[in-house]
Amino acid sequence: MHGKSKGKSGSTRPSKKVHPEWVDLKPKEIEEKVIELAHKGLTASEIGTILRDQYAVPSVKTATKKKIEKIISGSGLKTDFPRELLNLIRKSVKEKKHYNSNKHDKTALRGYQLTVSKIRRLTKYYSNKKLIPEGWRYSEEKAELLVK
Repeated sequence: MHGKSKGKSGSTRPSKKVHPEWVDLKPKEIEEKVIELAHKGLTASEIGTILRDQYAVPSVKTATKKKIEKIISGSGLKTDFPRELLNLIRKSVKEKKHYNSNKHDKTALRGYQLTVSKIRRLTKYYSNKKLIPEGWRYSEEKAELLVK
């Protein structure tokens, strides 16, 4: 009756938690490739997709015993703000711009309000974890500057 693939990503995780022998790259080479791709400005999810599709690496974590974000932060390329927060801020700027040009779109306004609420909750969490400066507050002006 209903398709089983609705709402799921296109690829499935490898069943084994061991680095396969058929992968051409060694763990050290995979780490170097992650750092090289991070220097180009790609996000962790984009790096994982490229490694999966172009270099046939099913899982960076099983190969290197570290997640892509840990490899990037270990090489000193970490950003000031967590990736999740930056993505939400980008989304809020985009939604606000859309609402300003479409004033009658009330669902866009509601989506913007929900996104800002999520940003504020995450801000509280990240400031408690000392991942962002204490006392940092979300504002539309700061958001536009951060995204640019």
